[in-house]
Order: sequence, then structure tokens, then C-alpha cells
Amino acid sequence: MESKRASFEGALEALGVTVSTTTKSELEAAVTEAVTEPAVGIALDETVGDEAVSLTETPVTVDPTPVALREAATGVTGAELGVGDYGSLVLSMTETASELVSLFVERHVAILHEDDIKPDMDAAVAELDERFTETNGSAIIATGPSATADMGALVKGAHGAKEVHVIIVEEGA
Repeated sequence: MESKRASFEGALEALGVTVSTTTKSELEAAVTEAVTEPAVGIALDETVGDEAVSLTETPVTVDPTPVALREAATGVTGAELGVGDYGSLVLSMTETASELVSLFVERHVAILHEDDIKPDMDAAVAELDERFTETNGSAIIATGPSATADMGALVKGAHGAKEVHVIIVEEGA
């Protein structure tokens, strides 16, 4: 049986999403390599709940102004969960409107802890149900780059990022 991480990575690759892995200690270097500047982002402790990871030593402007967001090529956010069978990312919304950082840019870089990959949508929804019952929170479930064929030919980036790169932070490494 395929592991949930292998299933998740396979689903992402089928969607045209770039995947890389790193450790917590190498995360800032991995982010720096993955972004196209100018880049904006949300503090990772707000979106992944881990104060041990940071964007401090990266070219990413955290908590950007509206002008910085409009001019950014890349948006960096944490992802709360990954859904193995679909390759979907659950992006938490914060008080600083973190969803805009993933939607208004050409390239979205999402950071996800390996332990936050769920095997399927049922497992992800069960976990979100528990969290949102406690917090009244909400999230976006994003699956691959934005695309639409509403006008005929497939157009990428119509409602969000044209490119997505997921950085999986390996646990215990």
C-alpha cells in the first residue's frame, strides 16, 4: 500500500505542482530557492502553528502592504493540511487575510509539515470539523494551479496562482 506522503506527492505531480522536501533547519534556504522575487508571505507561526519555522532569513516580505501584494510574483504561506488522494492543500485564513497571499500572485509556495498530510478527504474533513467546531475557523481547499475553461481554451491563473510549489518539511530530520 502506498504511503500517504507518496500518494500526496504523486497527486501533486499529476496536477503539475512542483514538490520539494526539506528539514526545519534548511527551510529558509528551500524557500529562498523556490520563490521568484518580489515575494510576500504570511508568518508561518500563524498558518502552520510552528514557531520553530520562519521566513526571517528569506527574501519574503511578511505581512505585506496592499501595494507589495499587488506587485509580488510569489506568495508564501503555510498549509494546515495536505490531502493525499487529491493533492489538495488546506490553507488557513488568518486575521491578516492570508488567503490573498496565495490567490493574487503568479506563483504560490506552500509549506506543509509531513505529519499534516492526511490520507484522504474524509480524514481531512474530520480533522477540520473538529478544529472549526472549536475555533469557528475557515479555510480554502486548493487543488493545483488555478485553471478555468469557462471561455473555451484552458486558461491558467484566472482565479489564483498559475504555478504552485509545495515544500514538505520532513519530521524528525
